[in-house]
Amino acid sequence: MDLGEGRFARASVELKVLPDTRRIRAYLRWSDGGKSPARYLGQVEHETRAANLAEGWKMAWEKGLLAEEPPAEGSWASSPSVRAVMRANRSKDTRPELRLRSLLHKQGLRYRVAARPLPDLRRTADVIFPKPKIAVFVDGCYWHGCPEHLRESHKNAEFWHNKIEGNRARDAETDRLLGEAGWTVVRVWEHEDPVTACARIEKVVREASTARSG
Repeated sequence: MDLGEGRFARASVELKVLPDTRRIRAYLRWSDGGKSPARYLGQVEHETRAANLAEGWKMAWEKGLLAEEPPAEGSWASSPSVRAVMRANRSKDTRPELRLRSLLHKQGLRYRVAARPLPDLRRTADVIFPKPKIAVFVDGCYWHGCPEHLRESHKNAEFWHNKIEGNRARDAETDRLLGEAGWTVVRVWEHEDPVTACARIEKVVREASTARSG
């Protein structure tokens, strides 16, 4: 955001849950001279944290609170703000992954995290069960093109459409290659109920382990 006199600050959207109503409020926060001011943006009501953060950024733009620095030459992002948001998205240890792993561990299942099912194939699964050869991928709704929650960007639309379609094609290729190597792939959307997803994965792992021992 523009602080004036040629100074810019990187802002972030913060979500706060009201303890009594469980409503979620979005705030814009930034750093200025050692202080961390915040501005209330509004209430958000989406099912996932990622969607609520995206709504918060939209509110900030609509309220005129953000300004763009000129993007770096050759940048793939349509603006510095878009580039910052995309870089801030975690590729591993996301909240859905951590919750799912905790539930799997409570069921007595042991696994490896962020590992390649096939050492020679540059594809990393979020969770793998090496002996029964089960690979679990927790897919983000935006990056992997969730049919329920994907809202395609209207800014730099062609680039992001091609990016997401490329991810979909890569996912399909990963499933095929692992399947040909004897692995079972389980994919979980980030919006899925983690308890239900855990039960589905546990069933696959138990059945594969029983078949292997038999």
